[in-house]
Amino acid sequence: MRFHKISAKAVLLGFATLALAGTGSALAQDVSGTWLRDTGASRVRFVKCGEAMCGTLAWLKDTNGLAKVGQRIFYDMKPSGAGKWSGSAFNPEDGKTYSGTMSLSGDALTTSGCVLGGIICRSVKWTRAN
Repeated sequence: MRFHKISAKAVLLGFATLALAGTGSALAQDVSGTWLRDTGASRVRFVKCGEAMCGTLAWLKDTNGLAKVGQRIFYDMKPSGAGKWSGSAFNPEDGKTYSGTMSLSGDALTTSGCVLGGIICRSVKWTRAN
C-alpha cells in the first residue's frame, strides 16, 4: 500500500515538473519586451495586440529621420511555428509595408521584410534590451 502512495506522489511530481518545464519553454519563446537593433540605432517594444504581436518604436538614436518614436512598425505578427511569427512590417524610410517575419532564438531576434512573395528580403537582428 505504501508503495502505491509513493508511486502516486512520484507521478504527481512528474506531472508538475512537466507543467513547469512547459511554462519555461513558453516563456523562452516570448518576444514581448524591448529589443535593441544590431546597429544601435533604435529600440522596438513588442506587446500583444489581440491574438498577435505588434512592435512599436520605443527609442531612436537619430530623432531627425523619417522614423518616429511611437510609430508601429510590426503589425499582426501571428505565430507560425516554434519561435516564429508572420505578419506585416512597415519601413518608415520608404513608407511601405512589407510581408514580415520574426524568428526568436534565446535573446536574439531576427526580423525580415519581404517583397515579391519572399524573393527579396531584408533582415535585421535585435538583442533583448530588458
